Amino acid sequence: MDEKNFRNGHAMEPEFSILVVCLNPGEKLRTTLKSIEKQTYRDYEVVVKDGLSADGSAAYARAQAEKFPSLSVLEQKDNGIYDAMNQAVRAAKGKYVYFLNCGDRFYHEKVLEETAGLIAAHPAETGIYYGNIYDRLTGREVASNPRLDAFGCYRNVPCHQACFYDRRLLLVHPFDTGYRVRADYEQFLWCFFTKTQGLRTTFVYGDILIADYEGGGFSETKQNRRISAAEHKEIVGKYMSVGQIWKYRVILWATLSPVRTWLAKNPVTSGLYNGLKKKIYGKG
Repeated sequence: MDEKNFRNGHAMEPEFSILVVCLNPGEKLRTTLKSIEKQTYRDYEVVVKDGLSADGSAAYARAQAEKFPSLSVLEQKDNGIYDAMNQAVRAAKGKYVYFLNCGDRFYHEKVLEETAGLIAAHPAETGIYYGNIYDRLTGREVASNPRLDAFGCYRNVPCHQACFYDRRLLLVHPFDTGYRVRADYEQFLWCFFTKTQGLRTTFVYGDILIADYEGGGFSETKQNRRISAAEHKEIVGKYMSVGQIWKYRVILWATLSPVRTWLAKNPVTSGLYNGLKKKIYGKG
């Protein structure tokens, strides 16, 4: 394996592994690492997975690792973002893993503390714990569905910036690198519909603002939105029946899904829309 400069300061399993995947991120890496350093809960490690950056980012990460033994650096060529995320998972030692993209930040300094409290209050043999995100582009909170079902999974799932995964889920079923945009969606549906080593995944929602999400990322370009739609169609076909899929399509058509998506992403209307959505989730 073509691997350089991988160090890990944890002799024992930490509660969380914060995984930062990057390639030539510039100042965004500094922003993200500073956000992690501010966390009040300290039982975590950070793994920076660098795809052989040429902008000095890896050198900066190595310098930070010299100061903070909980930070490790893995410099290794990868075949894209999902391959890089898989490499980071394999390098991690934490019980729960969380992906924080360069440019994204924890919403406040107590995110890990609050999430650890959520886990302690709702212990699960195999769990995904998730909350909400703040969308920097619209300046609004985006609420996740607190009660997931098959229709909720067809329509939308919490983005990975909102989720803390039991690491075993990502080791048993890594991101499928055959998908360019929707590999995280496929992995989430696998967790929802498949038994893992004889156990069902437990999904636990907490009303926690987890990430300050930069937005405008890899999956949101015009070209990748087209790829996303095609991959969504293929993925739901793996996990849902034809009858389910047609039923859910009709529901989305009848409830004006494209209009609601526009309202959610428009800076002028997103606040009202996401506020109503959160109230509906609370009453559901």
